[in-house]
Amino acid sequence: MTIRDIVLIALFAAIIVAFGLVPVIPVAGLPVPITLQNLAVMLAGAILGPRRGAAATALVMLLVAIGLPVLSGGRGGLGMLLGPSGGFLFGFIAGAFVIGWLAARFARVRGPAWKENGLSILACIAGGIGVCYAMGIPWLALATGLPLEKAALGALVFLPGDLAKAVVAGLVARGVRRVYPIPLK
Repeated sequence: MTIRDIVLIALFAAIIVAFGLVPVIPVAGLPVPITLQNLAVMLAGAILGPRRGAAATALVMLLVAIGLPVLSGGRGGLGMLLGPSGGFLFGFIAGAFVIGWLAARFARVRGPAWKENGLSILACIAGGIGVCYAMGIPWLALATGLPLEKAALGALVFLPGDLAKAVVAGLVARGVRRVYPIPLK
């Protein structure tokens, strides 16, 4: 790991924390709020690549675990990782890795701008939504005692916003990589 890698990991961990300054939007009936931090997680994976994107997100989760209030709404502590949001938070790490892995594969594809933009957005959807939901929804059901079907139905409220975030992250990441090419590691 180079100094540049460490700086990029720390920078994106700070960006994820900064996105946490945006207040949470509570969801009626669910203990998991809507936040903007998953947009920053998508950006980390799509811009840095699998290892560095996951490392930046893992660094934030380490800060959460030691009790720093770095999550949206000034939340932090081990209870956040073990509570209803825990699956989504751990899903951030896996999601950033998958986004980065797909982004690295898709970056080799050349074609019209709409195709490259679409692949970048697809990477963010697969990792930022698919992986995070796959980890977060069962954890939410387990932590709250809800049946899995009800937890999955409740999580649908997040989908429109998360799709919009994936589009923004995919377009921004592609633009950043075009202007400032960072090897996807």
